[in-house]
Amino acid sequence: MTDSKNDGYLGNTLIKRAGVETKYTDKELAEYLKCSENPTHFIENYTQIISLDEGMVPFTLRGYQENLINHYDENRFSVVLASRQSGKSITSCAYLLWFLLFKPEVTVAVLANKGAIAREMIARIVTMLESVPFFLQPGVKILNKGSIEFSNDSKVVAAATSSSSIRGMSINLLYLDEFAFVDDAETFYTATYPVVTSGKDSKVIITSTANGVGNMFHKIYESAVHEQSEYKSFLINWFDVPGRDEEWKKETIANTSEAQFEQEYGNSFLGTGNTLVNSNTLLGMRAVDPDWNKDNLFLYEKPKEGHRYVCTVDVSKGRGMDYSTFTIIDVTTSPFKQVCTYRDNMISPLLFPDIINKYVRHYNEPVVIIENNAEGGTVANQLHYDIEYPNVFVQGQLKAEDIGVTMSRKIKRIGCSTLKELLEENRLLLNDRHTITELMTFVHKGNSWEADRGYNDDMVMNLVLFSWFVTTEYFVHLTDTAVKDLLYSEQQKLIEDDLLPPGVFDGGNQQESFVDSEGDRWYHKSMDVPLKL
Repeated sequence: MTDSKNDGYLGNTLIKRAGVETKYTDKELAEYLKCSENPTHFIENYTQIISLDEGMVPFTLRGYQENLINHYDENRFSVVLASRQSGKSITSCAYLLWFLLFKPEVTVAVLANKGAIAREMIARIVTMLESVPFFLQPGVKILNKGSIEFSNDSKVVAAATSSSSIRGMSINLLYLDEFAFVDDAETFYTATYPVVTSGKDSKVIITSTANGVGNMFHKIYESAVHEQSEYKSFLINWFDVPGRDEEWKKETIANTSEAQFEQEYGNSFLGTGNTLVNSNTLLGMRAVDPDWNKDNLFLYEKPKEGHRYVCTVDVSKGRGMDYSTFTIIDVTTSPFKQVCTYRDNMISPLLFPDIINKYVRHYNEPVVIIENNAEGGTVANQLHYDIEYPNVFVQGQLKAEDIGVTMSRKIKRIGCSTLKELLEENRLLLNDRHTITELMTFVHKGNSWEADRGYNDDMVMNLVLFSWFVTTEYFVHLTDTAVKDLLYSEQQKLIEDDLLPPGVFDGGNQQESFVDSEGDRWYHKSMDVPLKL
């Protein structure tokens, strides 16, 4: 059928108005069927986008963009972490257009942290729609800045994210753009999720660049990566984009900073600035796949004859909330090395001592240090008295609560401070993904450190307990290594290296000036001359 000026919507000859009858040729009918079944075929052959250099050009999908389209189509719940300026938004708009044209009687909601951004997505969809031939357009009934309604009774609406933005609507596809930047996203998501998922086939697509840890996007993405939810994750790296290579990376870092590059382009969730361990150290941590894992035990290195190990234990109630954990660390190596972990939030405190005993004995019967607060006391006493494990750490000999360690404010403060130094000075090597992830959400609250809201810190508390232990005399006798003195001496050396050359201060008998080893003359501040000439 030939497009006619009278067939356009409100004078726009590129958009078919509702009510226009379409007579399909056999070729058009076959092509319509092919497009309805294959979104990538439709997008590459019948949509155009605006190029800064060339104007309107056919939308040629890059490899990762085609994979992203298929990911959307094959999964009900999608969460996408993407490098900045990777084309995720325009790719998503193309999929939404296909969904609207070939899925009758559906409602798509496009939400962003600001209404203007959501409406810009609608404008992109309209631009693409103008490049679609009439035989593939169902016809438009309503088109404005905030919504489009088609004659196949499909429609798309745009709004800012709020708890009432889609209240009362029946949503078949919810698209959340730059979700990591939405204020109070948890409240919005809690109110919206039941509305969307009330239908059996409704879809949710969440996309964003990284914006620090502790927000709802980070939580959803991490749960998808670890297969702890129905969401399926999709990652677009900076090097997936044509033209971005190591030279481009070096140039970008030179113009910004490494930390900024990692968050903007490197898909790093760091950036809140209030974590115990600094961002550069966290950025350098790399989790490895365990050599062996079974029943929530993750083994990264087999026991070695002659090596000394330390095991620290944190105990929960085993009711699906916090986790019962232990971490085994090789203290023979330099740096100390995390070699085995255990993490389970359903194990009963009554059964946990048997699990500990079963695995730690293989590591040359290491000293086992158990936080004995609450349920930990039961585990410590059962392991010590009932199972008779020979190397449970004991604080004293007078009371039952002396078995294990009571996590006081002082012990936690010393443990956190020492842990920070161990990690930032590369004296403790971590391998476990759960441990590293928890460190990224272990933040300052009040006068202490703990997991950010909605996260866990049970693996980190293993490290806090270990870090306190290395400052004790018991550890010195165990390993002949005085970590506290070593850390202090290194810090003292750094301080001394930053001091002025000897002779600037001499205990009160200041010289008016002196010449250093490089031939430069230094003057005391009481003299009316610059400090150094």
